[in-house]
Amino acid sequence: MLKLYTIPGACSTGCHIALYWCKADFDFEIVDHDGLKKDEFLKLNPSGQVPVLVDDRFVLTENVAIMNYIADSFPQGKLLGDGSKQQRAVALRWLAFVNSDIHPVFGLIFGGQQISGDQKVIEILDTAARKKLHKLYGQVDKQLAEKEWIAGFRSVADPYLFMTLTWVQNLKIDISSYKNLLQFYMRMQKDDGVLAVFKAEGIPNFI
Repeated sequence: MLKLYTIPGACSTGCHIALYWCKADFDFEIVDHDGLKKDEFLKLNPSGQVPVLVDDRFVLTENVAIMNYIADSFPQGKLLGDGSKQQRAVALRWLAFVNSDIHPVFGLIFGGQQISGDQKVIEILDTAARKKLHKLYGQVDKQLAEKEWIAGFRSVADPYLFMTLTWVQNLKIDISSYKNLLQFYMRMQKDDGVLAVFKAEGIPNFI
């Protein structure tokens, strides 16, 4: 049986949603930030980060790899499309966009103090990151025009994108001008899988 290690509200929750969507037979374990530093967890991922997915003796880390593994393990979920190489490529394109373009920008906001001890530098990083996020989400908003899902069909990219939007809300970043993106976020809030996973991880509705 698959086992997912997750921190509630982190990007790993997106992997949890993907597993639920695929109707996978899996277990999960909630890890807190102190738990990431324990030897038992570091044996699974020396980087001390979630998500971690364990399949028997096979251990996998990194969002993109785990999302791919979930989709390939449970093709009935169709989270990489209809089986065509084109739809698979589109799903992976947007998964990569969220992982490589959007997600790292939050590190400048959440981790500014780890980059510099100078408050002015931290504020500059924060301002630059928020500006960058608006640019990136503007691209997503255009992609979502007349679409319910970012790839044009439900895919591994959607729960990951959604989790970044929960961070946006926590940071009070205004995305009201991005109508398509906001509608996506509101639809996902009502998704059965999202609601079930948030309840299972003890995440308040709605962070």
